[in-house]
Amino acid sequence: MNLGFLNVIGVKKDFYIDLLFYHIKLRCYVVIELKSGEFKAEHAGKMNLYLSAIDDSLKSPGDNPSIGLILCREKNKILAEYALRDVNKPIGLSEYRLTKILPKNIKTFERGYECGNSAAMKSNVKF
Repeated sequence: MNLGFLNVIGVKKDFYIDLLFYHIKLRCYVVIELKSGEFKAEHAGKMNLYLSAIDDSLKSPGDNPSIGLILCREKNKILAEYALRDVNKPIGLSEYRLTKILPKNIKTFERGYECGNSAAMKSNVKF
């Protein structure tokens, strides 16, 4: 299993969280989902599921509720507002932009990462 693997007890389906961090100062888990296209309403529901599962399985009694961040290429503000309006968990949504010209050292890092230098991603976490 990869880091970020999510197996919800009683649900016969596997989920894969893109990025999972623990923020030491905020004392909470931070779940980040990366979307290559535009924001869809179902992304909010999936993030809500992830946050509930993380809080039930990983969160300690002294931790704060987990935070979700959805990063997508495009977002429609009205759709995002409706999709997130009544969600009781802290979920943020933002757009990202890719630059066409990357510094040489970043390009080198990307190539090295793609060649299998991903030991951190091969860590196993199941809950």
